[in-house]
Amino acid sequence: MRELLALGRPLVIGHAGGDRSWPHSTMYAFSQAAYAGVDVLEMDLQMTADRVLVVHHDDTVERTTHAVGRVRDMTYEELQALDNAYWWSKEWPSRDLAPDDYSYRGVRTGDAAPPEGYGPDDFRVETFRAVAQAFPDHVLGVEIKATAGDDGEADMAFILEMAAVLAAEIEDLGRTDSVVVASFSDDALARFRQLAPEVVTSPGQGSLISWAFASAPLHPNDLILQVPPTFNGIDVLTPDLLGQAAEQGLAVWVWPNEGHQEDPDYYAYLIDVPVDGVIAGRPAEAVERFRADGDIS
Repeated sequence: MRELLALGRPLVIGHAGGDRSWPHSTMYAFSQAAYAGVDVLEMDLQMTADRVLVVHHDDTVERTTHAVGRVRDMTYEELQALDNAYWWSKEWPSRDLAPDDYSYRGVRTGDAAPPEGYGPDDFRVETFRAVAQAFPDHVLGVEIKATAGDDGEADMAFILEMAAVLAAEIEDLGRTDSVVVASFSDDALARFRQLAPEVVTSPGQGSLISWAFASAPLHPNDLILQVPPTFNGIDVLTPDLLGQAAEQGLAVWVWPNEGHQEDPDYYAYLIDVPVDGVIAGRPAEAVERFRADGDIS
């Protein structure tokens, strides 16, 4: 991980979960991002009822599959049967298109032919373990999602359990030096660092704000700031923040939070800012843009 941070060039971090070119957080999407040449594979984690960590952005499954329900209420066997590319289209997230416009609908269930070299399992909700094993040479950027409870608020007991399961799984997989862990929850990160003290992390939202506006020190494991270009209408990528990060030896990875920030021209803007990495929802386009500017070999 630290070797990657020392390369001295911007990194492309492929975020399959937000990808508009490939279908959601499937093994197919991660494979395509890896083939495109990304440096890091970025993913969001939820946990099933039987305590399996899965790569999935939302608490619920309806945004990407044909089903309804919460990930935490399903077993992994139930979850993996779902078609995780059911709603994907080139117009994502549109849901009023003709059936044929949903290019990969039915591949998971065997009702449509998969792309050459792939099969139905490549379009299911995948486990963190499977992705980590499939890409041993890629650094993994992992976010512990702040899963909601029955009251709609963050369920801290469940989130802390996710952090503990993740720490154990990273250790078991031998990936302590090739994973960076993030979360909006400072409590989740505190629990994770306690159990996985060798793993690089990014600060939670509260810690990041305190660092930016009150110069509060970060945890020593927080080597990467993961930030959006804007937050509640406030510009984040300011000379002051970037300068403060550089002075402290911290890398800045940017996650675009508006549609236009996934365009190649915006990627070019981030190269010029400059930042240390771009978490790209369109990994192939980001790699192509960076290579055109001579920043990636």
